[in-house]
Amino acid sequence: MAGLWFDELTVGQTFEHAIRRTVTETDNVLFSAMTHNPAQLHLDEEYMKGTDFGQRIVNSAFTLGLMVGISVGDTTLGTAVANLGWDEVRFPNPLFHGDTVHVTTEVLELRESKSRPYQGIVVFLHKAYNQHDEVVGSCKRAGLQRKKPQ
Repeated sequence: MAGLWFDELTVGQTFEHAIRRTVTETDNVLFSAMTHNPAQLHLDEEYMKGTDFGQRIVNSAFTLGLMVGISVGDTTLGTAVANLGWDEVRFPNPLFHGDTVHVTTEVLELRESKSRPYQGIVVFLHKAYNQHDEVVGSCKRAGLQRKKPQ
């Protein structure tokens, strides 16, 4: 099992996830189609030539999912009970087709569950970067995590 138990996490612990992912046009178009998002900024190259970006930008919901997904193997794989929510989701720079994403995670908070004695609540700060080390996404994610079995 790759994930860590609640008891193995510490506030301030950081992860530089080894998985990197180059985002493709297919990723963006399929994700936008699957989520019924017809926004021109994701699908219409000609339209985007007249914008500040000059090209299509990757769907931010894909960026969020990729950022959190890359973190799972090192943090919550096999030990998570539930995702409790995402807060302070930000996309300070665009992600483009061909960009390569890498992710870091920091443990911000840990607290015992009041109603579930074998579980705890963890708050992670995830950050996604492009190949130029510009932040393209960040979020705080709260999760319910299992404690190590006795």
